[in-house]
Amino acid sequence: MARRTRSTFKKRQKEIARQQKQQDKQARRLQKKQERQEAPPLPPGEDPDIAGIRPGPQPRQDDEFPN
Repeated sequence: MARRTRSTFKKRQKEIARQQKQQDKQARRLQKKQERQEAPPLPPGEDPDIAGIRPGPQPRQDDEFPN
C-alpha cells in the first residue's frame, strides 16, 4: 500500500509559509508604526498628501527625460 505522507508534508510546508507570511506582515506593521512615530509633526491645518505642492504649472525637470 502506498503511504500518504506527501499530502501531510505539503500541508506542513503550507502552514510554515503561512506562519512566515504572518511574521513578515507583523514586522512590516511594526516598522511602519515606528516610522510614523519618528516622523516630524505636521503643521496644523496642512494636508500631508499635498504638503509642499505649489498650485499651477510645476518647474520642468530636465533629468526626467534624458536624451
